[in-house]
Amino acid sequence: MDDNDRSIVGFVMVGHAMVHTYELSIPILMTIWLLEFSTTAAMLGVAATVGYGLFGIGALPGGLLVDRFGSRTLISACLAGMGLSFLALSLASGVVGVTIALALWGIAASIYHPAGLTLISNGVEERGRGFAYHGMAGNVGIAGGPLLTAVLLLAFDWRVAAAILAVPALLAAVIGMRIQFDPTAAVEVTDGGRTREIPTSLAEFGSETRRLFTLGFLLVFVVVAFNGLYYRGVLTFLPDLLGDFLTAAVGDVRPGFFDPDSPVAAEFDLSQYLYAALLSVGIGGQYLGGRLTDAIEPDRGLIIMLSLLTVIALLFVPAAQAGLWGLLVISFILGFVLFAMQPLTQATIAKYSRPESRGFSFGYTYLAIFGIGALGAAIVGTTLTYASVSALFVVLASFSALGGLFAVALVTRS
Repeated sequence: MDDNDRSIVGFVMVGHAMVHTYELSIPILMTIWLLEFSTTAAMLGVAATVGYGLFGIGALPGGLLVDRFGSRTLISACLAGMGLSFLALSLASGVVGVTIALALWGIAASIYHPAGLTLISNGVEERGRGFAYHGMAGNVGIAGGPLLTAVLLLAFDWRVAAAILAVPALLAAVIGMRIQFDPTAAVEVTDGGRTREIPTSLAEFGSETRRLFTLGFLLVFVVVAFNGLYYRGVLTFLPDLLGDFLTAAVGDVRPGFFDPDSPVAAEFDLSQYLYAALLSVGIGGQYLGGRLTDAIEPDRGLIIMLSLLTVIALLFVPAAQAGLWGLLVISFILGFVLFAMQPLTQATIAKYSRPESRGFSFGYTYLAIFGIGALGAAIVGTTLTYASVSALFVVLASFSALGGLFAVALVTRS
């Protein structure tokens, strides 16, 4: 990579890691809010759905803003907006305040993916390596966000922890506006100097959407939407569920090097570290999913992974109740398979979309996975409040099973 490539890739790696750090810090904080505000999982599920929903819904208008104002400006605005939203979160006095702060985060974060992917596509000559490093940084944020939040909660009140989390994004926003790079350095190299015109009116937008949504792409859209429901539903409340299962398996565990009466010992929650470990295992799943895209047709790979997710959901509660080892094994398998889906999903989207509409298709993908998928938090939260944990995992299994059936229809149609 030359200096321009390194500058761009470094910038988007920071942005991608920050987006997912905040995204996955929210479930950790929710375990505190359940007690802090004496609320229900259903209410917090709705609050999370608002933020996560806007995170997905904003991807399409975010893409149009990128074409109007440029990736650098939009990524910096995204970083600043996320930082300010977490400062607002630190001041929230109840569930309404939390919901407003999460909504602000969702609006700001929704800009990132179309902006970051556009910047890599147009500015990085070694595009493949750029996307690879970009994805790795996102995985670091996915695994590191819960871990960092859990560590901060050992030493600080959750409000102080949220304020501290805001600082890196605000600093990155300032640096992003000052760093030097050419955002279009690779356009002529990779695209023959041609750039694709974007819709400039609602009529053109509708026409482009109709061209994109062939029957094949429509089936892909439905499959990834069900996967998004599963993804958001299981990850949002998993820290709290893991805490219950761990307590049943091994009791209340505190490391021996903590004073039992110290504030640190009082805040220590082993389930938060198990949650971070589960997400770290997902990095290996990403690698396997990427290798599978070279070995089999990606849409057939989706059938395999969705079938595995269905089995995992149905076995999770019996395995977790069997003891500590059962809980650890089923948790790590879940983390591995859940993230192995992602490369297969992206490859399937590319297979069923036209090259000149690839960016547009990925915009709709984020709408499905993060927008429609955000409803998973509300559905799971409501199930957890009014039914049982076993019913919750049956609901998750239904998401993946339905997604798998549509994936079968996709392959059969092909």
